[in-house]
Amino acid sequence: MRRLDTRIRTIFVALAALFVFAGARAGYLGTVRADALGTEASSQQAITSKVPAPRGDIPPMIIKSPADLAAKLAPLLGSQPEELLPKLSDRSRGFVYIARRMPAEVGDRIKAMHQTGLSLEQTMRRSYPRGQQAGQLLGFVGNEGKGLSGLEYAWNSELQGTDGQRTTVSDALGRPINVADNAMVQKGRDIRLTIDAPLQDEVERVLEGVGRVYQPKGATAVAVDPRTGDILALANWPAVNANDVGSASAYAQLNRASGFTYEPGSTFKSFTISGALQDRVVTPDTQFDLPVELQVGDKTIHDAEDRGPETLPVKEILSKSSNVGAAKIGMRTGAKRFDHWVREFGFGSPTGSGLPGEEAGIVLTPEHYSDATLGNMAMGQGLAVTPLQMIQAYGAIANGGILKPPRLVSEVGGKQVSEVGGKQLDNSGGHRVISPQTAASVREMLKGVLGEGGTASSAAIPGFDLAGKTGTAQKVDPQTGTYSDSKYIASFIGFAPASKPKLLVAVVVDEPTGEIYGGQVAAPAFSRIMAWALPYLGINPQ
Repeated sequence: MRRLDTRIRTIFVALAALFVFAGARAGYLGTVRADALGTEASSQQAITSKVPAPRGDIPPMIIKSPADLAAKLAPLLGSQPEELLPKLSDRSRGFVYIARRMPAEVGDRIKAMHQTGLSLEQTMRRSYPRGQQAGQLLGFVGNEGKGLSGLEYAWNSELQGTDGQRTTVSDALGRPINVADNAMVQKGRDIRLTIDAPLQDEVERVLEGVGRVYQPKGATAVAVDPRTGDILALANWPAVNANDVGSASAYAQLNRASGFTYEPGSTFKSFTISGALQDRVVTPDTQFDLPVELQVGDKTIHDAEDRGPETLPVKEILSKSSNVGAAKIGMRTGAKRFDHWVREFGFGSPTGSGLPGEEAGIVLTPEHYSDATLGNMAMGQGLAVTPLQMIQAYGAIANGGILKPPRLVSEVGGKQVSEVGGKQLDNSGGHRVISPQTAASVREMLKGVLGEGGTASSAAIPGFDLAGKTGTAQKVDPQTGTYSDSKYIASFIGFAPASKPKLLVAVVVDEPTGEIYGGQVAAPAFSRIMAWALPYLGINPQ
């Protein structure tokens, strides 16, 4: 037992001594050797080594043989290899457009070549399947997808829609490896026109005939339903193909129905007489003594046809288109009231048709009249109008005295609305200009123009009751500032049936050759349009 106790004590002393030694050793290392040991530990646990950086690439031109590729692409793009080669060899930019807005079938053929470094981007291109039909009216769209003229320009904000957004990730060779649509495309809104396509075609054919026979600088025709103001046809000659507008002259590209101003000549006499009738300063049977010449200020007015002194009632002054008679009626009305009627019929202001660049015309105010102005304006000289303004004004006579702006757009986005983008679409109301009785009196007078002895008797259509007015106006020579002896505007405006008109047509011919008078040049064109359109529209003979 004693031996066991001795052995336990020995072990305990040994352990105690070991613990004392360990403590002393730890203290020594933690104090005396702390800094040296820390440095050694750090050098053994954290190793800094060099990581080699990858060297920048020196890529070759992706298109390895620009000359060969130029030779392959040129026939497809309608170009020459020497035109394409500089673009294909260009090392200064990351990419370059070789061609833009090519047809889809051409793009498919290029894609089938599987040419490394050549990529295609899908875009929209406006196509006009009817080619020349209503070319100036519709206008065209440029390379950036925006309307640049005509209705394409006027209604661009509604037609163009909203572009989508797509992210394409490509590899080093330009091959797409991931495509993601970030924003969806929103199609532009459809716009429905009042134009009647078959009637538009016929009007254009008639104008083509006018161009062929009389070789004018240009010709314009407009057909309207006077009850609503809806434009059923609007045509200009020379025609313009909307798919190739660049090949046409600036004059041909102009929609002259709204952008061309001219002196209306005798077609304006209807408004001179309408205002005088409404003011009751004359009746259809009021007689006027008409000298061979009438001196008004510094102007001498005479009729187009030689005649002696005569006395005519107002209704024959209109049907025979007497300049002297119209001047006398205008002067009886007086400058203030005459100006009132000119503006009531819409002259001096755009019609609000929605066509871009519509001219307001030129109408002097009474304070700027000279001694000759009233007499001149009463017979259609000394002011400037557009064909659309004349259509609008004659529409008031045809429609029982209510003036309605001509309308081209009936729907936007499938809905009939009164206004889109500040453009008035629904003009069903209109406003009264003259009484129904005055309008009916003038319509009756205008029937005489196509009757025996009238200035357009050859334009009558058997079985149909027509009314209208001829116009022949000298153009002002820009070089001299005086009226030209060789350049004229020939026009005719009329409607049918005369008692309750359903179709109103204007024809304006700019600088015809050979014949110059409205009754010879424009009235036959009016007659041909009416002869085709009346049966087509279901308007029966009277």
